[in-house]
Amino acid sequence: MTKLKKVHYKTKARTASTFVLLSRLLVTFFVATVFLALPTRLLAQQSAQTGAQAQVAVKVIATKDNAIRPFRVHVPQEAIVDLRRRIATTRWSDKETVADQSQGVQLATMKELVRYWGTKYDWRKAEAKLNALPQFVTNIDGLDIHFIHVRSKNPNALPLIVTHGWPGSVFEQLKIISPLTDPTAYGGRPEDAFDLVIPSIPGFGFSGKPTGTGWNPDRIARAWAELMKRLGYTRYVAQGGDWGSPISSAMARQAPAGLLGIHINLPATIPPEVAAVLAGGGPAPTGLSEKERAAFDSLDTLNKKKRAYAVVMGTQPQVVGYGLTDSPIGLAAWMLGHPGFTQWTYRGGDSEKSPTKDEVLDDITLYWLTNSAVSSARLYWENKNTSLLNAIAQKTAEISLPVAITVFPEELYRAPETWARRAYRNLSYFHEADKGGHFPAWEQPQIFSEEIRAAFRLLR
Repeated sequence: MTKLKKVHYKTKARTASTFVLLSRLLVTFFVATVFLALPTRLLAQQSAQTGAQAQVAVKVIATKDNAIRPFRVHVPQEAIVDLRRRIATTRWSDKETVADQSQGVQLATMKELVRYWGTKYDWRKAEAKLNALPQFVTNIDGLDIHFIHVRSKNPNALPLIVTHGWPGSVFEQLKIISPLTDPTAYGGRPEDAFDLVIPSIPGFGFSGKPTGTGWNPDRIARAWAELMKRLGYTRYVAQGGDWGSPISSAMARQAPAGLLGIHINLPATIPPEVAAVLAGGGPAPTGLSEKERAAFDSLDTLNKKKRAYAVVMGTQPQVVGYGLTDSPIGLAAWMLGHPGFTQWTYRGGDSEKSPTKDEVLDDITLYWLTNSAVSSARLYWENKNTSLLNAIAQKTAEISLPVAITVFPEELYRAPETWARRAYRNLSYFHEADKGGHFPAWEQPQIFSEEIRAAFRLLR
């Protein structure tokens, strides 16, 4: 027993000794692991932070880069499925209580358009139209600017930058690209050819959305001048309607190097004495000619009955934007409520005239898929205290470059030539077209193209 005990003791001793040794080794290993792990984790965190900083740096570098990058449109299918789902679950409002459009877009009109939008309309065709054209993005003043750039085969083509408005987009100008870049195929002369640059206004379409204030027509005009410079153009002209008019006018006022002149189809011609009466809601001033009185009456109706959209977006774009962002039907009705769409929406019930039903839905769907209801509406807020049609407010007297104007019969108002000559001291061209409205390039592309050729012929 004694030997067995001794043997047992020695075994326990060796076991205990081994246990102590192992325990010490484990403690040492644990401590080492902890202390070694801390720097490793710190290094890993620092590495991750460095990586994140590197990514931010890359983004900053990309933001400051002047490169012009190719661009193609491709909307994820999930976004299209979501749009159709929302359309299918529309909660409709009550029918209007009048037999006309005086309360807004009528229920029957909306239901018919929305039924087609949710079942037959194909956005992929709109994508294909855009992707068939050379599209690009470049960063200007911290914001990505999307634009279409089509060069004419004529080496002496005159570069032209064309600006859309609200509720329009680059879709407005697609029909004038061929007539202006290849005029001989459309009854024009070879020397009437243009290179076309068609940008998306900041906050619209595929351009970047401003995250701060200050993107007004003056700032956009400077960005457009930089864009033309970046494209290598040393001589060019500019054109615009709706918001494109004050943007093009701002370019003419700033007179950047290379700009030869502008053409606008919604000019700021209202004289100060007429503007004062319109602001007060009073009767027409005495002494107006027949055309001036007609213009006054149109402007008076516009101010009193048709400008609600502009007032709301000019004061609270964020508030109205929640509904427009959440409901495709709300967005469509809001856009179609613009007086520029009145003729298309209501006259004669012909929804297939130019622009066609599909073309109008291309425009509306673009706003929806790019989620640009609020970002585009803020342009009104940026200019809430400045009338777009008032000659004094738009500082037209400061424009010394040639200004060409075409008045279309179904525009918001028909600017009289007498007012135009008072407003623009270097009015180089003035013409009243036979057809067309607020979206003339969309509605009457042939007439519009002929006007552009005639307007800039003397500046080549």
